[in-house]
Amino acid sequence: MSLVTNAMRIVSKTRPTVLASQANYHEKVIDHYENPRNVGSLDKNDPSVGTGIVGAPACGDVMKLQIKVDENGKIIDAKFKTFGCGSAIASSSLATEWINGKTVDYAEKIKNDQIAKELCLPPVKLHCSSESMY
Repeated sequence: MSLVTNAMRIVSKTRPTVLASQANYHEKVIDHYENPRNVGSLDKNDPSVGTGIVGAPACGDVMKLQIKVDENGKIIDAKFKTFGCGSAIASSSLATEWINGKTVDYAEKIKNDQIAKELCLPPVKLHCSSESMY
């Protein structure tokens, strides 16, 4: 059995459980979780690329965020890879949308509570939005 076939078999068995648990999340979280924006990596050897890695021990989430900055301090690309819960993935996705095309100074002023508010995250999930803003 191919790797893809096996993965599809596993997904088809687990998908109903995932959908049932989505009732606890706002549609914005579900959208960013199911259709994350800017997933991937940039060339770490490119001098205009900065890389940050953060984690939240509370739930084991880990996020890698990379930004590519032009000579004027404008973020011309942002990519992320997050291993964790749906809220962490959604927060990372939204954060990259908010910072793409903005200056580094602007991006540094974004706070996790703004991300959490936009995604309607419950208080128990606030630590997930914190990762996206370190």
